[in-house]
Amino acid sequence: MSDPQPAGAAAPPARQNLWAVLRLLVVLAAGVVLAVELHAVNVLVVVLALVAMIMLHELGHFTAAKASGMKVTEYFLGFGPRLWSVRKGETEYGVKLLPAGGYVKIVGMTMLEDVAAEDEPRSYRQASFPRRFAVAVAGSSMHLLIALVLCWSYFAFVGVPVTTTPYVGGMLHFSGGPSPAEKAGIRPGDRFVSVDGRKVTSFAVLQHEIGSHAGKVLPVVVERNGTLRHLEVRPVSDKSVTEYYDGQRLPPPSGKASGVIGVELTSGTNRTVGPLASVPRAAGEFGSLVSATVHGLTDVFSFHGLGQFAHSVATAGNHPAHPSGASGGASSGSSGSSVLSIVGVIQVGSQAASVSPGYLLLLLAEINLFVGLVNLFPMLPLDGGHVAIAVYERLRSRRGRRYHADVLKLMPVAYVFLAFIVVLGLGALYANIVQPVHLPGG
Repeated sequence: MSDPQPAGAAAPPARQNLWAVLRLLVVLAAGVVLAVELHAVNVLVVVLALVAMIMLHELGHFTAAKASGMKVTEYFLGFGPRLWSVRKGETEYGVKLLPAGGYVKIVGMTMLEDVAAEDEPRSYRQASFPRRFAVAVAGSSMHLLIALVLCWSYFAFVGVPVTTTPYVGGMLHFSGGPSPAEKAGIRPGDRFVSVDGRKVTSFAVLQHEIGSHAGKVLPVVVERNGTLRHLEVRPVSDKSVTEYYDGQRLPPPSGKASGVIGVELTSGTNRTVGPLASVPRAAGEFGSLVSATVHGLTDVFSFHGLGQFAHSVATAGNHPAHPSGASGGASSGSSGSSVLSIVGVIQVGSQAASVSPGYLLLLLAEINLFVGLVNLFPMLPLDGGHVAIAVYERLRSRRGRRYHADVLKLMPVAYVFLAFIVVLGLGALYANIVQPVHLPGG
């Protein structure tokens, strides 16, 4: 018979774990209910995808460190107070209150860290160059792998459009009454077959016909649920109406007047190509995305790109962000700034999810490539900084004599770089809140 628990003693570990699990479940349930009530399920999906991305990044470091024999003491999602945690061996796994990131704690990441004498042989800083290099690049490598898997999933399970014939993905709203499309009886899901007797074979054909016939009645044929419907629509000048996109007022267009009818256009149905056939297609798409991402990074972080970013932040809110090229109701994206904050990523991600699962998959692939490549920049606190230090130490080391870099000398530069990142992030956050970002057709 066990002794009774003394008054004021701590609860048994099993009971503590139970309460921790209950707290975690309550927080998760509250998040789901809030997303449903606010009609923000797409936002929840994107947030969960970003959380998974963060934890897979940390899983890359975790797995490489464990495989290298390093001591890993923590693997956590979030920061702040613990919601739930469990210890398995020498590592504590858990979830904290603020899901603003994640981390894995590896003993002795720099020479500045105090490490117990018994743990020093298993610290990161005492590991061989190949093992330190593998741990440092594992996070970005995971992002590249995620992007490749997302590209493969796009071709294997979602598929590519079998036609570029435009159909109505959504309706724009006009002030002062219904839009021409609404008056004509056009509905979301209608596919344009012809306009003014001309077969619609592309977005450009439809945009030209609508844009050049403001004030004139146009006969159009749309396909709805397999049935052809003959309708008449009268485009109006985009100079004479005020359009609203996602509840936001769009500024008057510049340049020559063009006809609009108030629809968002998107492409046709998709066709999958099978798991095996998707491999080369995914590799090709992955290569294209890598090339586009590298090109985009060089543009954004050039002096010209940073100047444009500063200007966009300074003028944010003066003109609401809106899809450019909205003549005829089609839209292509326009963001308020060249750099997206986490808010901007969630904005475009939720819009992509509302357009199609494939759009979201490719967007997430681009995000992973961006994060993975940026994280390789050779400066602390990024992973690329640890890679650079490991390479530098290897080059300075001699047989039988290991060289350790004096990280303390790098800290002033690292602090300046960190301040730059913080300013950039806060500027993007401000711009994305004041001037929300929109995607093509979203």
